[in-house]
Amino acid sequence: MTHAVCPGSFDPPTLGHLDVIARAAGLFDVLTVAVLVNPAKDGLFAVSERLDLLRETTAHLPTVRVDTFGGLLVDYCAAHGITAIVKGLRAVSDFDYELQMAQMNHGLTGVDTLFLPTAPEFSFISSSLVKQVATYGGDVQRMLPPVVGRALAAKLGTPPDGPAAGTGTDPG
Repeated sequence: MTHAVCPGSFDPPTLGHLDVIARAAGLFDVLTVAVLVNPAKDGLFAVSERLDLLRETTAHLPTVRVDTFGGLLVDYCAAHGITAIVKGLRAVSDFDYELQMAQMNHGLTGVDTLFLPTAPEFSFISSSLVKQVATYGGDVQRMLPPVVGRALAAKLGTPPDGPAAGTGTDPG
């Protein structure tokens, strides 16, 4: 049985994340989507909320499991019999950082990393950018699964369909 992990903060999960998750799920017998628990960082969504959102948005993918981890990803892989890490790439800048991580992880335990480019229509989406734009009233609903869009709107106290007509979306 092949088992891979797709790690990340998923704060919040975007359509770009789900694109990579769905495609990776078709390549392995089991794909664990693992939310990094980083006590040094305060996310907008609590880890438990991210887990719930991921479970709901991946429920149609029978081979996907959702879990959390802290510490080294390679230790999580070893403890769960995971032989591959799947990382989504949006741009060359992602590759520079992810290649170093992949080489370090392979050097530590021999686990391989597979890079999966996100679909072009999602290549500009990042959780950080989505949160920033939404904070200023920008409409990010087309970048998120509906349940995540509603959760983000509720968290920020904004309308779930974005700003009212004529209010603009440019924070600067």
